[in-house]
Amino acid sequence: MKIQIPQYAQTAIKALHAHGYKAYIVGGCVRDALLGKVPDDYDICTDCTPSEMKKVFADFTTIETGIKHGTLTVLIDRVPVEITTFRSDGTYSDHRKPDSVRFEKDLGEDLKRRDFTVNALCYNDSEGIVDMFGGIGDIDGRIIRCVGRPQERFDEDALRILRAMRFSSVLGFEIESATAAAIHEQKELLRKISAERIASELKKLLCGQDAARILLDYRDVMAVVIPQLEPCFDLAQNNPHHCYDVYTHICKSVQNIQPDWVLRFVMLLHDIGKPLVHTRDENGTDHFKTHPIKSAQIAHEVTAALKLDNKSRSRIHALVLEHDNRISSAKKSVRRFLSKYDADFFADYMKVRRADTLAQSEYKRDEKLRVLDEIEQTANEIIAQEPCLHISDLAADGGDIMALGLRGKQIGEALRFLLEGVVDEKVQNDKQSLIAYLKENFNE
Repeated sequence: MKIQIPQYAQTAIKALHAHGYKAYIVGGCVRDALLGKVPDDYDICTDCTPSEMKKVFADFTTIETGIKHGTLTVLIDRVPVEITTFRSDGTYSDHRKPDSVRFEKDLGEDLKRRDFTVNALCYNDSEGIVDMFGGIGDIDGRIIRCVGRPQERFDEDALRILRAMRFSSVLGFEIESATAAAIHEQKELLRKISAERIASELKKLLCGQDAARILLDYRDVMAVVIPQLEPCFDLAQNNPHHCYDVYTHICKSVQNIQPDWVLRFVMLLHDIGKPLVHTRDENGTDHFKTHPIKSAQIAHEVTAALKLDNKSRSRIHALVLEHDNRISSAKKSVRRFLSKYDADFFADYMKVRRADTLAQSEYKRDEKLRVLDEIEQTANEIIAQEPCLHISDLAADGGDIMALGLRGKQIGEALRFLLEGVVDEKVQNDKQSLIAYLKENFNE
């Protein structure tokens, strides 16, 4: 099979070949090409050492991104290309990165240190695909399998545990039995991995086509990463609206929403507070009153522990808090919600409500979805009218309020009062009406 390599990567390979060195594209770009996908980037491996690489690429801009570990980044046609010397790794005392590396001349030494067979493939036009560990067969069989002994691969870098789960989720591949067993056995090693690295893998895992399957099959691993999920395991929801336990419902809901990592995090965390508020009445029916509040509190803790960015954390917290807010389709109700947030937040809120509903029982499902359709239609009608929904939309401003003699915090309170009046259709949004309304009603 011939893989189409972009010109900038071909330039790098040809330059190395011209100086007598071996060179191949390697890893994910080969895997993706065999899967019929266009790779995002192309990494190159070579027997050329970093000091020799600098001479080969003396006419190019180079960046010493990982020179101690054999990686030099070369800018070719303004595209950064990572070129790494064949290497073998020393011990991994911290289960994260090798304590030392040794540069090698043998391609096999380099490939055998890689994580999974599907990533231990390399290619150039003259030799074709080099597959020393059965990666092509595993791609054909849709299998994720460690190179060599999985216990050793996970002991070297524990993040590979989540990477295996991520590749399985994203590609829809099964995890081979020995690799799967090692994942369960060595899951505690993930505690040694930084929050940032874990979060990066989780984002991709959650957006995979098989995210629900992985979340269910490897829930013990998820409990290491997010311990607050464990109380949700096997917690029954004995009421007509639910047909799954809390954790299964969570996993189903993740799969029901578009693969946007923020929205999938919302679904992963939206019911995480249910175990804390679980009650059962005399009829044996389960209730989870105030669970959105508890879930939002836990979501705040989880996203902080994972060191997610503040903007995403705020969005996740708000959507978890509002996920069970069953506003009516009445214009006043929808206007108030739009005024509290914005149109983009409302669109996400609707996606969350639908994903949640589709992961429940069929009891009144059609009715619930119909109501959501009505709410969305009402919102679209309101938005099309370009209404006044925020203080910045008011025809009166702070200067107009100060002209009435109000000062300090009274100005903000007056503006919020006017906005509520407009949203509730008690006053028209023109300056004269607003000022008259304020004089007659504010601070009564």
